[in-house]
Amino acid sequence: MYSQTRDASRRVTATDLAKLRDKGEAIIAVSLHDAWMAELFDRAGAHILLVGDSLGMLFQGQPDTVGVTLEHIIYHTRAVRAGASRAHVVSDLPFLWASRNEDAALEALGRLMQEGGADSVKLEATERQIPLVTRAVEAGIPIMAHVGLRPQTARTLGGYPRQGRDAQSAATIRATAQALAQAGAYAVLVENVPDHLGSEITQQLTVPTIGIGAGVGCSGQILVAHDILGLSERTPPFARPFAELGIQAAAAARAYAQAVSSGQVGGRPPSTTRS
Repeated sequence: MYSQTRDASRRVTATDLAKLRDKGEAIIAVSLHDAWMAELFDRAGAHILLVGDSLGMLFQGQPDTVGVTLEHIIYHTRAVRAGASRAHVVSDLPFLWASRNEDAALEALGRLMQEGGADSVKLEATERQIPLVTRAVEAGIPIMAHVGLRPQTARTLGGYPRQGRDAQSAATIRATAQALAQAGAYAVLVENVPDHLGSEITQQLTVPTIGIGAGVGCSGQILVAHDILGLSERTPPFARPFAELGIQAAAAARAYAQAVSSGQVGGRPPSTTRS
């Protein structure tokens, strides 16, 4: 049964995450979208559960994250909140919202917390979002910044290429991460950059870094639950499956279909004859 606790004192906070980083303890993060998965990884000890806009691909069958709306994220955040009694729940700010005027963006951030039940919000950021981060934090909205590969720009990039491979782009990512942390972001997610760059960013910041395809030098690691469990056929090259449940699920689906067809499940309807 999904936990319905509302004891906020039990939840992992941004301050707790900072303490883990300072003690050198790895931060465990998972991206997922439903109550069952949330309870599974919450009980396993995850510190962060991210309601990512990857739900566009995993739940909606879309080619990328662009079609995910604010209402979609709110809905799935409520589901994850229902399954998580302890972990810090983070909502993803969907495509385009971070580039709108600050009043509209701030309202969207607030809705993710008020209506979705998020503990904080993640946004894919450049230096243009620094004023928004500052204003959000001042309003009481904890912000996790996202640098490196930003999936919401996939159509511009022509896919999901590794970022920061040359000195100039690496310097830009480092500077952006530093500026966002100074603006008040409590953590920085670093995606799909060379391992050494992930380590360099982690060493220069005084806030936790959460890596995904950014090497083991980050303060913590995050993967999509579907990739962890081997449920997705579109696993990125840096993701490590810890099971092959997709293969088992496909076999189970075929076995079920065969059992129903052969009358082993539920029985067959009685045959009728006409006189």
